[in-house]
Amino acid sequence: MRYFLELSYNGTPYHGWQRQPNAISVQEVVESSLSTLLRSKIEIMGAGRTDTGVHAKQIMAHFDYNENLEMSQLEYKLNAILPADISITKVSYMHEDAHARFDAISRSYEYHITLVKDPFSIHKAYFFKKSLDINVMNEAAKLLLNYTNFKCFSKSKTDVKTYNCTITNAVWEYNDNRLVFKISANRFLRNMVRAIVGTLLEIGMNKLTIDGLIAVIKSEDRGQAGYSVPAHGLYLTAVKYPKTIYIDGRKER
Repeated sequence: MRYFLELSYNGTPYHGWQRQPNAISVQEVVESSLSTLLRSKIEIMGAGRTDTGVHAKQIMAHFDYNENLEMSQLEYKLNAILPADISITKVSYMHEDAHARFDAISRSYEYHITLVKDPFSIHKAYFFKKSLDINVMNEAAKLLLNYTNFKCFSKSKTDVKTYNCTITNAVWEYNDNRLVFKISANRFLRNMVRAIVGTLLEIGMNKLTIDGLIAVIKSEDRGQAGYSVPAHGLYLTAVKYPKTIYIDGRKER
């Protein structure tokens, strides 16, 4: 039987989602907790692989177990033994071939920037001191929807079959000295969001023009794009699936 976990975590203490040979990861902690509760070796597959220090407000993972589970009880017990920085929001029973990674049809991220020194935003938002033209940054962000090849924003030497992604939303929102970049797409390349944000910040500082951004995208050269902003400001906020993978036929999440 296949089960989905919906969870969230503060990524500060972890070396990303994926299990590492010599460092602690979110996947390892959740697998260890599940294995303890179910008294069986449990392996989970996540919807994505967040990097060291990146947070998740919502991420999905699946695991297989041969017995019927009382899902509300499993959720309660898992939260009781998991550390405070990892939370299980929901456990769902899925179709046998449902896949947390490959069945996802949309993923959304946010990047948080604080424009003032804020001790309560340490490890949660990127402190950026320089003034920015948010209007031109939004003009540039909207332009991203016109393209699909984002090799210029992908981490070098990434082993992928295609650099094509369909971005459906990209916008900057400003409120009370907090700047948040929101972006959604069918898939993301490794380091893509952080590279996009770094490039848009250069536009906001008038170091790069809109035409310059177009040239960067067309170059397919990571060296032409802006710097990669720090990981601690990045949040995976939502992963959506088609209703067909849910046993109860619920709508897209």
